[in-house]
Amino acid sequence: MAGFLLHLCLLLLFAPLLQGVITRTKALFAGRIGAPLLQPYFDLRRLWGKGFVLSRTTTWVFLAGPAVALTVPVLASLLLPFGGLPAPISFEGDLILFVYLFGLGRFFTALAALDTGSSFEGMGAAREVTFSCLAEPTILFSLIVLARISGGLSLNSLFGPHLAGAWGTGAAAPLGLILVCLFVVLLVENSRIPFDDPNTHLELTMIHEVMVLDHSGPALGMILYGASLKLMVLGALLVRLAFPWQTGHILGDVLVFLGGLLVLAILIGVVESTMARLRLVRVPQILIGTVLISIFALVLVLRST
Repeated sequence: MAGFLLHLCLLLLFAPLLQGVITRTKALFAGRIGAPLLQPYFDLRRLWGKGFVLSRTTTWVFLAGPAVALTVPVLASLLLPFGGLPAPISFEGDLILFVYLFGLGRFFTALAALDTGSSFEGMGAAREVTFSCLAEPTILFSLIVLARISGGLSLNSLFGPHLAGAWGTGAAAPLGLILVCLFVVLLVENSRIPFDDPNTHLELTMIHEVMVLDHSGPALGMILYGASLKLMVLGALLVRLAFPWQTGHILGDVLVFLGGLLVLAILIGVVESTMARLRLVRVPQILIGTVLISIFALVLVLRST
């Protein structure tokens, strides 16, 4: 029970700070002081203090989208180890549930956008669903590579202590390849530059942001909080892959995990500050490339084991 509560506390309390670190990193690159690190917390409190504004043309689906978008990352986090801390819930094959929980959240977000009846939001939903179809195979092939290395089919075994030793064997090259692929998927799934930009409002380039334009107040707060939780959950995959070493103490493992997430947030801020937004037609090409690279990593690991 203590591990379950620690897992939830880390997720719910720390996730918005990652958005603050990304924003501050981008501000430093632009030569500005930028917003306080805790600004995402202030924004969430302000949004939840407002009332609902709902169109008369929408139905219950419009509110279900933000609720599911907030719930899904919490459920997914319970299946995933946070660094050296084991997942509270684990069973054989939970990796399939982990991937398709995010598919469920995307389905309801797209459905809520379509529920408004706006062709503009429908355009964003179509783009989001198209790109997610190309991102999911990369995640699945990457998890299959990890399953082959670990010999298990649960996320607890995939991201277990054996990863530290695996980096010193013939599995190092496949691990490096899927680490890059998962970083690309992290940027796509969280609507980050160079694939998307949550701050843009240009019709030609908007993807995720266009789907949530009609949400406001607490509903928008749930969407923003859910996006922070999703970034932390998917980031936990990369942090465990890149920093698989354990200290043997709970406090030490927690500090390594949180430190890794902060490094990841700074890296995302650096990428967003040094790269331009890709043309929309380039996004599927890069995602197909990550699928092929993850398949190549699977071939390598099959040959080496």
